[in-house]
This record gives sequence, structure tokens and C-alpha cells, in this order.
Amino acid sequence: MERMKELISMLNEASKKYYQDASPIMSDYQYDKLYDELCRLENETGIVLSSSPTQNVGYTVLSGLEKVRHEKRMLSLDKTKDVEKLKSWLGNNEGVLSWKLDGLTIVLKYNGGELVQAVTRGNGEIGEDITHNAKVFKNIPLKISFKKELVLRGEGVISYSEFERINSQLDDSEKYKNPRNLCSGTVRQLNSQVAAEREVTFYAFTLVSAEGIDDWSLKTDQLDFLRNQGFDVVESRVVTADNIEESVKYFESRIEKNDFASDGLVLTFNSVPYSLSLGETAKFPKDSIAFKWRDETAETILRSVDWSTSRTGLINPIAVFDPVELEGTTVNRASLHNVSVMEELKIGIGDRVLVYKANMIIPQIAENLTKSGNIEIPKSCPVCGGETEIRKLKDGKALYCTNPNCHAQRVKSLAHFVSRDAMNIEGLSEETIKKFVDNNFIDSYPDIFELYKFEEQIKSLEGFGEKSYSNIISSIEKSKNVGMANFIYALGINNVGLSNAKLLCRNFNNDLEKIISAGEEELSAVDGFGPVIAHSVSRYFSNGENLGLLKKALGFIVFKKEDMPEESGGLKGLTFVITGDLNNYANRKELQSQIELMGGKVTGSVTSKTSFLINNDPFSQSSKNKKAAELSVPVITEEEFINRFIKQGGV
Repeated sequence: MERMKELISMLNEASKKYYQDASPIMSDYQYDKLYDELCRLENETGIVLSSSPTQNVGYTVLSGLEKVRHEKRMLSLDKTKDVEKLKSWLGNNEGVLSWKLDGLTIVLKYNGGELVQAVTRGNGEIGEDITHNAKVFKNIPLKISFKKELVLRGEGVISYSEFERINSQLDDSEKYKNPRNLCSGTVRQLNSQVAAEREVTFYAFTLVSAEGIDDWSLKTDQLDFLRNQGFDVVESRVVTADNIEESVKYFESRIEKNDFASDGLVLTFNSVPYSLSLGETAKFPKDSIAFKWRDETAETILRSVDWSTSRTGLINPIAVFDPVELEGTTVNRASLHNVSVMEELKIGIGDRVLVYKANMIIPQIAENLTKSGNIEIPKSCPVCGGETEIRKLKDGKALYCTNPNCHAQRVKSLAHFVSRDAMNIEGLSEETIKKFVDNNFIDSYPDIFELYKFEEQIKSLEGFGEKSYSNIISSIEKSKNVGMANFIYALGINNVGLSNAKLLCRNFNNDLEKIISAGEEELSAVDGFGPVIAHSVSRYFSNGENLGLLKKALGFIVFKKEDMPEESGGLKGLTFVITGDLNNYANRKELQSQIELMGGKVTGSVTSKTSFLINNDPFSQSSKNKKAAELSVPVITEEEFINRFIKQGGV
């Protein structure tokens, strides 16, 4: 198995370098030799992993996730934070102690040696069929050597490093709060290409049934059987009451080194017959118990709040307090996350606070004991001095610097300018842009069009050469012929996404001069715009520095001659507003594209012209829901939208 995984990794990396990066790392002969070896091992073992290059699994797009009733009800586990209770619970029996992974529980079913179904835990009785996504997970076997029916459970997880990679590519309003939320959203996508582009890893933890094998004596035998079928199995240790405390400490010592999230441990009896004889209560199985880490807390004094401007303009509040010892290390800083958290904690200088490490890793403030609430939210950015504003995001209110030319935002702004929906300049990754900024090749976005002036310096940079330089310059030249809406979106104007840029161009008939000179009142009249968006657009184009950069950029580009599209399709004449988390679409942009493709419009605020508000929590007390109720605008869920407009195609 390890050799198979090694071969898959090498072959996939070689393919990526050859096809995507145009920089081969091995000869065709070497590739074919390794590929043949992998084929031989797959034939010998009967195991084929989903990531194997021998598989050509096409992407699947569904209209909705089917509900599936579990053959055996999945219960929650009883919990404890006391090692002594674990000892008492285990008694004289032998147990198996393993990670309690913080992801999404999934049930897999195989028949004839092939994966036939994957279902989420759901509410324990009914889950959702995500087979199309499971087939593109990083490590799930598509074929196994056991040919009868096999059912097992495991956890789908996304690593911390993958979480950071994916979040770095999303707008702040679309970022996921933690790896578990990202995994849940990924696993339940309708389009399997989304899951394929994100590394979801599956760890088996329970064998439910293997047809024809009923005489298991030990849990460890079942786990070994799953390993032999090609599954990655959650790390575990056989324990007794005598050594369980030592084993808990072993797992505890591994937490900071792990690249995956865990929220404790699971202890189950090793004897399968004994476990089966215990049965279950109405709430819990009697053969397993969860162990949660007991958070170590310390009281300290809050001395200040530092405000740190990120490259996206988000200004993060950081609590600075008197140093305390937690989980073996000294800490004196903790993120306060956003303005909403600060307000909830009623943070103030000199307050007595309790701090702890979430999952024994990340410093957090657990409680504010004095709640003076004397902190003032900065009116200006700590980096550039520009105006700040509070925006409402998915996870609450957050503070932003509104100056698009803020030094702290430059790299991210430039990365946004070259992104696919904007200028679509391939080869200029965020890392490459950072190198060019650091070397003074780029200061502002018009400089991108004059990178040819630094040809020799770019070619001499590590990782660059004639080919990579030529590719970048070619892509820049190609980008000079661009749609006006894409260009306006590329400017990074606050609150102006691609759909709003399209509305702007449509309303002003692709006349940039009219857009630039429009006042707030005229902009507010744009269908779907409100005073906030109108103010953002007006303020941007009334800024002399912005206009100077714009004038310079317009000297390089030519706008595509685009006819104003006639609205057509099943959503012609309908205007939608999207809010809240999505389950079936990758993000709001994907749903928005679907609506626009069918002739509808998507706007950012609810008005009397809004046809439907899409919100998976139709009874929430959000401002958009309240406005919809006030204007009698129907609120529908994502599922209702799919059933009504995608499946049925009607109003």
C-alpha cells in the first residue's frame, strides 16, 4: 500500500508539472515505468485509490442531494473530560483509544469490490448521498479486494494547510470559519469538481459490516482488515486502565504537530462480542465514550488591543495581555476575531480576562470578568490612515480599511486585479506578484502592463526564465482586450462584485465616462444598487489618485465591443438577492452565475424590485430577511430554488 501511495504521488506530481506548469520532471520512459508498476500493484492487490492516475473519473453535477435512511442509526457519544472516568468506564477490559477527528462523518458501502454509495451522517437517521464527491476524495479506494458487501464509517477531513490555501483564494465574505465547516461545505457540493479541487482525506474508524464475516473477536482486527483493503485508518492505541493516562498524554503531545483538527479522543472496547452485548441507550451507544480535552485557563489583565491590517483590508483586533502559562507555553496575545466578538465580550483596557487554548493550540479569550467595554473602534487604518468602515460578514461585523491603495492591501489588490473574473492574467500568482512588488517592478496595477521593462531582472529571479517570462508577458498582452465589467470589477471597488459591475455597465450602456461622472443619486437609481454601493462607486471615482491610475491603465487596454445582452431564459425578469451559507453551490458567485446564465439578475440588497431572497435560514432575523418581510418579498431556501427553477424550470 505504501508503495502504491508513493507511486500515485510521484505520477500525479509529474503530470501536473508536465501539463499545467510546462516543466517536466521526468522522462516519458520513467513515467511509463512507474505507471506500469502501479498497474501491476493494483492488479495484485485488487485495490484502486481514487487519486490513482489509472482512473479517469469524470466530474458529476447533480441538481440536488438525495436523502438516504441509514440501515443502522448513528448515535452521538457520551462525553467526559476526566481521565479517571475513562479508567472507571473501561474497568478490567481492553480498549482502543483513537483521535476524535473534527470533520464530517461519512458511511461508505461497497459491493462487488466497488464503491457504490457514500452517505453523510445527517441527523443520525437520514443522511445525504454524496457518492459523486467521495469518488474524487484524495484517498478513498474506488475498488477493493473484498467482493461482498462492506459497510464502514469514517471521517472526512480537510487539513489546516489545505484550509489556509482555500481560504486565501476566497473573498472575506466567503471565507470559512474552520476546517470542519469547509469540509462540510465541500463534501455536500453538487458539482464534484469542487471536491476534486480540494483535498478531502477520509479516515476509517468503524467497520459496520462485512458480509460473510460475523466472528470478529477484536476491534483492532476490524481496523487491520480495513487497512488491508486500502483504507487510511484513524491512529489508535490499545489501552487498559493501567496505561490509558499515559496514552492520553501521548495523543495530547501530538496535537500541535497535527495538520488536522481534532476535538478529543474516542475510547471503545476492543472486544467486539462484548461491545455488541451492551446495546445502547436512547441517546448513546454503550460501547464507546468521547474524551474532551479539559481546557486549561488562566486569569490575566488586558493591557491593549492591537489592530492589524491584512492584505484584504480587514483590520484584525489582537488582545495583548500580561503573559501567562498555558499548555506548557507562555502566551500574551490572542485574536479577538472581529468587532462582533469584541462587543460580545465587552472588551476594555484593564479588564480581567480568562484565556485558554482552543483545541490546546490557538489562544482565545474565554471570558471577560470585568466587562468595561471601553475600547474605541479605530476611525482610521493603523497602516495608511485611511477611513475605516464596519461591514457585516458571514461571521459577524468586521472592521475594514476603505483605502484601496493602502500598502497593507497592495499585494492582495494586485492579485485581485489579475484574477480570472477580473483581468484574467495567467502566471501572475499572488506569490509572483509579491516578488515583483518586493523588487519594485510593480507599485500599482498599471505597472503590470509595463513589466516588459524589467525583462532581464525578471528572468534572473529564482524560479523564472525565458519561458515563464514570455508566458506572463503573453498573458498580459492578451488581457488588454477586456470587457468593461471585468475591468471595473478588477479595480476592487468596495462592495462592487462582478454582478454589480455588470449592472453598472448595463445601466450606463458601457460608457465609462458616464459611470465616472455619475453622482450618488444617479448611482442609487441603478437596479439593485443602494446608498452603500452608490457611495463606494462615487467615492472611488472622485479620488484623484484613483483617477490618475485609471487614466494610465486606460492607455494600455481596449474594451471589448459588447452588445448589451438581452435577458433570456427561465429567470428572465426576476431579480434575486443571495445571503447566508450555501450547501449545494461552491459559493454565492457560483449560484449567481447560474441565475445570470438563465436570464435573471442578482443584486446585493433587498428592494421593492427584488423577486426572491435566497436564504437557507428563512426564519433568521437578519437585516435582509426583515427587509424582505417588510416589502413582502418571498424568502426561499437554496433547495427550493433548485426544485422550483432548476428542476421544474418555472416561476
